Amino acid sequence: MIEIINPGLQSIIVDSGRYGFSDIGVPRSSALDIFSYKAVNFLTGNEDGSPVIESIGAMLSIKFHEEMVFAVTGAWVEGVLDETPFTSWRSIKAKKGSIMKIKKVNSGFRYYIGFSGKMGIECIMGSYTTNLECSFGGLDGRPLKKGDLIRFSNIIPVDDRFIIKDAIPSMDPPHTLRIIDGPEIEYFTDDAIEKFFGKKDLLRYTVSTKSNRIGIRLEGNPVEFKEGVEKSIISEGILPGTIQIPGDGMPVIVLNERTLGGYARIASVAKVDQDLLAHLKPKDGVILKRIDIEEAETLWILKQKSIKNLLKNK
Repeated sequence: MIEIINPGLQSIIVDSGRYGFSDIGVPRSSALDIFSYKAVNFLTGNEDGSPVIESIGAMLSIKFHEEMVFAVTGAWVEGVLDETPFTSWRSIKAKKGSIMKIKKVNSGFRYYIGFSGKMGIECIMGSYTTNLECSFGGLDGRPLKKGDLIRFSNIIPVDDRFIIKDAIPSMDPPHTLRIIDGPEIEYFTDDAIEKFFGKKDLLRYTVSTKSNRIGIRLEGNPVEFKEGVEKSIISEGILPGTIQIPGDGMPVIVLNERTLGGYARIASVAKVDQDLLAHLKPKDGVILKRIDIEEAETLWILKQKSIKNLLKNK
């Protein structure tokens, strides 16, 4: 069992997602950084799909009421276990009574904490992940709070494991996102498209403080619609990574909490870069780089192969 001493800015339970219910408006609500999520389960000896904690900000503190192994992936953090320093991306053994604290987040935004046992929480619609808007999944459908207790079963011993630094993507701004054309790209003027995509790796946008787990709002030059074009579309299915342009012209990148959208879609973030969206924090710079769908598919296949080789059991 673990006890939440301090939940940090926001901590929720997530997994690989709740699939098969988008037709009734239930989003996947998965971990935003899937590579980090898979890695933390590997480091703690868990199967892919096991629930973990996704957190932002420093000061998260957890007390271990039984011996187990834990790991932190995603953002690079400085932490202490009973005042002994530790860092991200490696397995760490905690004794009964130990207290883990996250002191500082050095690079990135969201981080993931996994444990070498199975969380005793309810599986709802095939997933343990938290849907904050609808208040279900995770622990009572809400962020973790001080005093929460999470029980574990099947706690297993885990050998020392780590992820080599060269295999961990950069999470430092400015962030370069590779994007492909969206279905409503013709709604926008040629000049707007040229400025939005650009031909050089120029810093064009910053992340707004109005961003959250639903979407990332960008600030910069508004994207101009063609004269006479409707600034909305009939709502239809939408995927994570879609870049919508609302009436004010400011791009919004959809994350994992929506199944429908009603704004024109100028582009989509290539799947190979969607994990990076978990680490775009307010005021970070964003560079958009246009690629075609064939390149996007090739990059995604190569990434999947790389992750599979990296996280295979020894």
